[in-house]
Amino acid sequence: MNYHGRSKLILLGAILILAAASDLTAQSLEELPGFREGAVVMRIVSRIVEEDQQVVWDSENIKLTISGRPVGLRLVGTNIVVAVQFTPFFRREGRHTLVAQGQIWINIPNEGISYHTTIQTIPLEFEEQIFFFPLGSNRDNDEPRIEIQLVMEPYSEETAIMLGRSRQNRNSP
Repeated sequence: MNYHGRSKLILLGAILILAAASDLTAQSLEELPGFREGAVVMRIVSRIVEEDQQVVWDSENIKLTISGRPVGLRLVGTNIVVAVQFTPFFRREGRHTLVAQGQIWINIPNEGISYHTTIQTIPLEFEEQIFFFPLGSNRDNDEPRIEIQLVMEPYSEETAIMLGRSRQNRNSP
């Protein structure tokens, strides 16, 4: 059975839990005004798409970062762990770069654990949608897949308010 066939078996029964952590907050940017000008917001949508193109699980995260500082994302399922880091690098002339690094552990019944890594350098601009497929490409729409959509935006006061609300909602009982 090939790598993609194995992932199909794993994804069908997996319930994924999302864990994304970042120490950089809107409050810390207010305390360090020099970083505010270089800060960006990364909107990350993770989903599992089944064979029939039906989204069976999705999650959205909004993370604040600066050039050279990675934003991490971890998806944990019954037989799979996907750890991804996105690190933006900014250029004054406009075209920026996103480095996407992924590590995938898959527990294949009767075979053991399979480990794969990936790294991609992706040119991007603000507001551009980038898709990352940690288990491979989306060329075969008949296969289930994990897809991660990322949009990078400049930090703004509006974003600070939105991040504050998001943090309050997570801390509410």
